[in-house]
Amino acid sequence: MDRADIVNQAFRENLAKDALPAGNPAGGPLDASEAVAIFRAQCLSRNLDRTSRKMQAAGQGYYTIGSSGHEGMAAVASALRPDDMAFLHYRDGAFQTMRSSQVPGTTATWDMLLSFATSTEDPISGGRHKVLGSRALSIPPQTSTIASHLPKAVGAAYSIGLARRHAPEHQVLADDSIVMCSFGDASSNHSTAQGAINTACWTSFQSVPMPLLFVCEDNGIGISTRTPKGWVGENYRNRPGLKYFHANGLDLFDTYRAAREAAEYVRTRKKPAFLHLTLVRLYGHAGSDMQQVYLSKKIFEAWEADDPLQHSARLLIEAGILNAQQALEIYDEADRQCTRVAAEVVTRPRLKTAKDVMASLIPPVRECAPTNGPSEEARLATFGSDAKQFASPQPMSRLLNWALTDLMLEHEEIAMMGEDVGRKGGVYGVTQKLVDRFGQDRMIDTLLDEQSILGLAIGMAHNGFVPMPEIQFLAYLHNAEDQIRGEAATLSFFSNGQFTNPMVLRIAGLGYQKGFGGHFHNDNSLGVLRDIPGVIVACPSNGADGAMMMREAVRLAREEQRVVVFVEPIALYPMRDLHDEKDGGWMRTYPSPDKRIPLGEVGVSGDGPLAILTYGNGNYLSHQAAKPLAEAGIDTRIIDIRWLAPLPVEGIVEALDGAEKILIVDECRTSGNVSEALMALVAENTNLPHARIAAEDSFIATGPAYAATMPSRDSIFEAATNLWNAS
Repeated sequence: MDRADIVNQAFRENLAKDALPAGNPAGGPLDASEAVAIFRAQCLSRNLDRTSRKMQAAGQGYYTIGSSGHEGMAAVASALRPDDMAFLHYRDGAFQTMRSSQVPGTTATWDMLLSFATSTEDPISGGRHKVLGSRALSIPPQTSTIASHLPKAVGAAYSIGLARRHAPEHQVLADDSIVMCSFGDASSNHSTAQGAINTACWTSFQSVPMPLLFVCEDNGIGISTRTPKGWVGENYRNRPGLKYFHANGLDLFDTYRAAREAAEYVRTRKKPAFLHLTLVRLYGHAGSDMQQVYLSKKIFEAWEADDPLQHSARLLIEAGILNAQQALEIYDEADRQCTRVAAEVVTRPRLKTAKDVMASLIPPVRECAPTNGPSEEARLATFGSDAKQFASPQPMSRLLNWALTDLMLEHEEIAMMGEDVGRKGGVYGVTQKLVDRFGQDRMIDTLLDEQSILGLAIGMAHNGFVPMPEIQFLAYLHNAEDQIRGEAATLSFFSNGQFTNPMVLRIAGLGYQKGFGGHFHNDNSLGVLRDIPGVIVACPSNGADGAMMMREAVRLAREEQRVVVFVEPIALYPMRDLHDEKDGGWMRTYPSPDKRIPLGEVGVSGDGPLAILTYGNGNYLSHQAAKPLAEAGIDTRIIDIRWLAPLPVEGIVEALDGAEKILIVDECRTSGNVSEALMALVAENTNLPHARIAAEDSFIATGPAYAATMPSRDSIFEAATNLWNAS
């Protein structure tokens, strides 16, 4: 027999013969009617699990990772308010069924079974995944996350206090809300969990509001690897800034008591708490997992003997709240309801085409209040002496700083966060003076943890802010790229556009820094960003473009709810000259605040027959090479593509009109980067002869050879000459 059938039969038989497992008597603040409501939610969650397994066996359901053994989470839901945002562990079906009973108009059975059937009528993902989540229930969707949701839970909790001081236009969470985040004992060991919990403690230790409840669902095993007995408690009991609570998760009364105490502590103290629940896992890990392969039978039979539904029934019967027949009727009604609804949901429509699947990749446009920008008086007061330099050419770092100042003046929901962005003003001074202009609330100096920086941004966006996180160097993104790939970029997709986390992620990146840091501070690869569906990647090459593209990036985040990555070429931050020392050829004046460069608009310099397709430092170097090329009789048009994902195909093709040959200049590595896409674009849209020059497939060295592996003015000149002279 399937273990689910064995557990089901044992529940019925033990209930009938009064052979339920022993335990402590019912106690604590939980009243009788709410205890029955929790039991109903537990029974429904259990039968939803059983139904999902039957649906899979019949080829009508998919991805059966269940919640059986974790039904105690229904008591946690009962102890919280339904508007407390909850980032759920994938075994939290009981939490969602309980919360659904608290919110009129939601139907847990239909909602979850439609998800199991991957129907387009699934109200959370539209058939894209078996996923817990609900807009009405304040549960952003989570799939089988391994702690990746913890950093954004920290960010969402932090945003509650910030919103009291700077209320965003699209605020979601109430001032007295708390955030709940649940995860398994195995996930608590993941570096992402450790980083997020450390960040919450670090914040709380400084008396910064952090109304966050961590719930660790400790069933003692992570797939096949046992958790050492006592490990979770010893690991989290004495963390500074974190209050520890424990409960027997098999006991709905004890769980409710501890959850209520923990929630009250978090809500009143505005400090994080850690609720440790001891539970069991039933049926194995997921799907076809055969736990008997790696566990002795006596272990999982002992778990089954501790079935939380049997414990719940025993507690309710002993307390005189229900009798055995009434408990069985509740269970049977949940079973009948699941069977009835399952027969219907399997007939409902499913996704069929690529267009259907991709429909929610791009978030919906949201209505925003019109802004006319700050008054000239407010601008002058904020900029101070900087305003006198607006008409004077400036390097990129200065113009980006001014653009950020104007944007933060115009939109109070913008907040920046990252290591050293505040008091220091960033490693390269791009954010200097902003903390003086806008305060530490909006220029947040974080601890050194890229996952937490991005999680802070994602969570704040859940509460209506437009965050602008900074990662100091492109190479450092790799410590945290899953926060973009697995969280930020997928939220709209898995919620059918109902949840979004718009942001503008600023990253200092690319190569050509002289003698500094090697590949840790010079990283010339953008492949990790360009292959994430739905993410926009922007890369300006001069200050004026940078200012105008930054304004468009903020508009895309604020109005279109997009995730935008803004890659700022480090070597071009201070660049002043183009051909000769002190010629000032690469500086620009500050464009007026109403000017921006729309997504997809490319930059074109010249109209010669040799087109050079490039971006970033490549644009600068190509302009250097254009002078000797012209002296050699080769006139160029240099096309700065600006937007690296999605590629501005229409703009590029239009800019190539009249060209005779095309040279692609890519400062990133030959493999897996922009030039490969550009070569395909040219081949698919033109019949023109073309070639490319790109960086070697190598890391970057420190010292005199800092640029040896990348295109240069001379190598661009040589490649262009060879292409032009080729027959």
